[in-house]
Amino acid sequence: MYVWIWRRLPGGLPGKLAGTIVLLAGVVALLFFLVFPWVEPRLPFNHVNIGPASPTAPPASTPATPGTPN
Repeated sequence: MYVWIWRRLPGGLPGKLAGTIVLLAGVVALLFFLVFPWVEPRLPFNHVNIGPASPTAPPASTPATPGTPN
């Protein structure tokens, strides 16, 4: 795919490098301004609930320290 794009870009090496930079900047802008804002509310990363321990949950174990019996 990348070879196909590289071969379709006009110009010599400087033109192809400039075209590649423009294409990459366009893809990054598309992602940051359209795709990521649309997807962000649908991701569960900001919906973290931390509350009191459940009465049915087992008690948290404490790590043993050296020199003390378990």
